[in-house]
Amino acid sequence: MYRESLTLPCSIIRGGTSKGIYFLESTLPPAGALRDKLLLAVFGSPDIRQIDGLGGANSLTSKVCIIGPSQREDADVDYTFGQVSVDKAIIDWRGNCGNLTAGVGVFAIAQNLLKVVEPETPVRIYNTNTKKIIHAVYQVRDGQVLSDGDYAIPGVPGAGARIRIDFFDPAGSITGSLLPTGNAKDIIDLGEQGKFTVSIVDAGNPVVYLIPEEIGLKGTELPVEVEGMPRVLKLIEDIRSVAAERIGIVPDRALATSASPAYPKIGFVSAPQDYMNPEGVLIKAEDVDLVARLASMQKMHRAYMITGAISTGAAAQIPGTVVHDIISQRAKNSDTLIIGNPYGPMEVVVTKMDGKICSEAVYRTARKLLDGIVYVPYSRIYGSGHSE
Repeated sequence: MYRESLTLPCSIIRGGTSKGIYFLESTLPPAGALRDKLLLAVFGSPDIRQIDGLGGANSLTSKVCIIGPSQREDADVDYTFGQVSVDKAIIDWRGNCGNLTAGVGVFAIAQNLLKVVEPETPVRIYNTNTKKIIHAVYQVRDGQVLSDGDYAIPGVPGAGARIRIDFFDPAGSITGSLLPTGNAKDIIDLGEQGKFTVSIVDAGNPVVYLIPEEIGLKGTELPVEVEGMPRVLKLIEDIRSVAAERIGIVPDRALATSASPAYPKIGFVSAPQDYMNPEGVLIKAEDVDLVARLASMQKMHRAYMITGAISTGAAAQIPGTVVHDIISQRAKNSDTLIIGNPYGPMEVVVTKMDGKICSEAVYRTARKLLDGIVYVPYSRIYGSGHSE
């Protein structure tokens, strides 16, 4: 029988402030070039509109999650995350997406990958990218994950059922060290462009933290404002590239944008101050412990990455970092950090033992948007003229 397209079952799930396409591991080829080519075709990359695929033409909506049963005694499912480039034929498999971690249990429970317990089902997740254990707790009724609830998160319309996500031993997700350079602060010298004070903290994902005034910003700018500043965007990427080389993610800073566009993340933090969110709502200084903005894949994140929040929570606990320097006095005496992201406050809870960060917790919502079949032309995988 003639077939010009491969068919794959998948689900589209919103997790936190991101949206991803979820696949059962057993339905895909093993990790490698063939799997990457197949998934790039699913998303419609490379193409800035991703018009011929399921991607949403934004780094927040161009993400893949691969889920399968785990062979580990301390996990129910394995979860592999891929950041799919919109305009390049690249999938970066090195880090995790904390927001889409919220959708892992939604998918796993629907696929009968673990025993369901009511009214709450804990899902033990092994993230293969960072080799870390994550626990997520879902509200369940009649064997189904509940999506309706009264918990709201900035950047997502309406409210949903609250999901608690605990990231255990989050330090050193990619570099193997909480402070990959060994310093709470470093100076990055870009010659005529200037010298810049940074803190590089790897927890959840590695993040480079900047002082906004040093790059010509106030710290309260919204993502769309920064994206209208090409000089600032280039400067941020130049700093990120040097940091990527310094912590060993790439051997040469000149390769960072092409070889590792997603990691490390980068952003800027400032002391609590009033700002307007994208919906025109005033976020007051007294409601947050700092104001923060992050970038990923050379674009500003519209809200805030969960793995970024994990890094920020850890950085706030380390005296001498750019983050610790500017957080509120309340946060310096607390295990809870309230981050003022572009849409509003978000909370991360840090648990320490003997001075070491044991775990960090965040709260999200998630909702399945679609179950279906995606069609991928064989020609996109094997070249023109190929069919089955």
